[in-house]
Amino acid sequence: MNSVSRGDAQTTHVVTERRGAHVIVRINRPEQRNSLSASTLNELEEAFDRLSRDAQIKSVVFTGTGDAFASGADIRELVALTPEAARAFAERGQSLFARIADARQLTIAAINGFCMGGGLDLALACRVRVASPRAVFAHPGACLGIITGWGGTQRLPRLIGSARALEMFATARRVNADEALEFGLVSRLHEDPLACALEIAARH
Repeated sequence: MNSVSRGDAQTTHVVTERRGAHVIVRINRPEQRNSLSASTLNELEEAFDRLSRDAQIKSVVFTGTGDAFASGADIRELVALTPEAARAFAERGQSLFARIADARQLTIAAINGFCMGGGLDLALACRVRVASPRAVFAHPGACLGIITGWGGTQRLPRLIGSARALEMFATARRVNADEALEFGLVSRLHEDPLACALEIAARH
């Protein structure tokens, strides 16, 4: 049986949909390219904590809305943070993504479009990544004088090699879907990455 949870009017940045033993977690801020604001991170954390405790759930599929999977932290929020608050925000994202990486369930990123910064860190925390042929990947922090704090600096080199990862971090260049497949950043390209992810989940 399918079910959709949208929360109340003030908590709609993350939408979950259950399909039997599989759950879709959709980041729902298309007007901000699904940036991972503090409130969005809160909702993502609450949703995943709830799902990870459910023994009947076999897989969790993360995806986005509109033309983006997820972008990084909300820059308008970042510039207002004190050093102490920035560190706490980084540690919170690190902790959440570590729990996703270590989850009992199969975790899949269905990358439907732009996958940037912290959004790429989220995808890297998943065990499997599939993408649209139009997906674009980048760690743009170098253009802003910052670097990701949510585990990507460890996971990306392990996945695609230190040289390619360093180039992405240092130059902020965008990697298209074909390159991502060649690098091993994603395992499959599909016109409907969510359908592809659910097909993989069903075989798990």
